[in-house]
Amino acid sequence: MIRVSGIVEESCVDGPGIRFVVFAQGCRHRCPACHNPQTHPFEGGFLTDSEAILERMKANPLLDGLTLSGGDPFEQAEAFAGLAGRARQDGYNVVTYTGWRYEEILLRKEPGWMRLLESTDILVDGRFELALKSGLLPFRGSSNQRLIDVPRSLREGHCRVYEIPNGHG
Repeated sequence: MIRVSGIVEESCVDGPGIRFVVFAQGCRHRCPACHNPQTHPFEGGFLTDSEAILERMKANPLLDGLTLSGGDPFEQAEAFAGLAGRARQDGYNVVTYTGWRYEEILLRKEPGWMRLLESTDILVDGRFELALKSGLLPFRGSSNQRLIDVPRSLREGHCRVYEIPNGHG
């Protein structure tokens, strides 16, 4: 089971293309001026499972991918890794937002964290920083946050920035 704060069935601001967005419930970062402060408490939201989410996604043929936001999906890494893996098997790409830095995730060496990372195509990493806020950045809120090409980064052994195709942001 996954504890989620909410679901947005169509979004074009949470990653490239048309996204199905699942907001995780629970975040220890609690960034000041966070866009989703209701997702911070670990209680609240509602429980659902990967199958129910995937069925809702499959009902919309316009979707390009799944976005995991929050809260922080790494707080429920095993459950979100299962969802992300299944979505990728079904042909969707996966964007995951986290307050953790890519390098911190690698250092944790927790199996669930690595499974979620390995099931992610684009990682938006880093805490939201109000002093670095910009409305001009595609898919992120502050300039310290990075868009990381996870498969390439893992393959090459160092962090690689995701290159946004022309016309997508």
